[in-house]
Amino acid sequence: MKLSFFLPLRQRSLIWQFARRDVQARYRGSLLGLGWSFLNPLLMLAVYTFVFREVFKARWGTGDGGGIEFALQVYAGLIVFSFVSECLSRAPRLVLDQPQLVKKVVFPLEILPWTTLLSALFHTSVNLLVLLAAATALRGELSLSVICLPLVLLPLLPLMLGLSWFLAALGVFVRDVGQVIGMVLNLLMFLSPIFYPMSALPERWQPLLALNPLTPVIEQTRHVVMEGRWPDWSTLAALAAISVLVAWLGGCWFAATRKGFADVL
Repeated sequence: MKLSFFLPLRQRSLIWQFARRDVQARYRGSLLGLGWSFLNPLLMLAVYTFVFREVFKARWGTGDGGGIEFALQVYAGLIVFSFVSECLSRAPRLVLDQPQLVKKVVFPLEILPWTTLLSALFHTSVNLLVLLAAATALRGELSLSVICLPLVLLPLLPLMLGLSWFLAALGVFVRDVGQVIGMVLNLLMFLSPIFYPMSALPERWQPLLALNPLTPVIEQTRHVVMEGRWPDWSTLAALAAISVLVAWLGGCWFAATRKGFADVL
């Protein structure tokens, strides 16, 4: 398969246009417009801080991390999960919702997951800015390790592309895929170390949790932002290799099934 399928540089302006339209459509007609993209994470963080600090008196792990610390740790995990959830929950209907594009032989349908990915990255970037600002306010400064944050999140990009290609194609032929993905995401939220650190689990369960591709990304996001630790490069490299393989397999599946889209739609 041609490299241009996976890196459609010739269609970058079209991808950008579709992604920008996707983001703007979400806030079109509202009074605050794109301001909601900043207000939502701020409100979420405020609610988490109140609940974990004032209601549950929660502490993170076995350390002294009180309510604010707990809220930031949970928020960091939710940022990663929200990015994955937005990509995967929308993937099964990417082609279904664009039947007019399927009938245009010259339109590159493979760019649709790219537009969703960029839209999700926009909201993730806003959430990360809020996290960094809150962490700075809590500690007074950020560690130099925070510059590695983009590299920590990078392996998720090909993984989401590959899964989106696979689900977008499968969703054309099996309309129940969207419902299944919704249930899987609900389970994934609690099977990922979002509301608890991996160290809080018994040792016999930790290897199973480590198989979840979100686990190293969530854990290392906390390491570089909250703890001032450098990433585990070997773990990220292994995850990146797996993600690239998933992207290639998903792209092959999408290309092989694309000819049948028009017949079903």
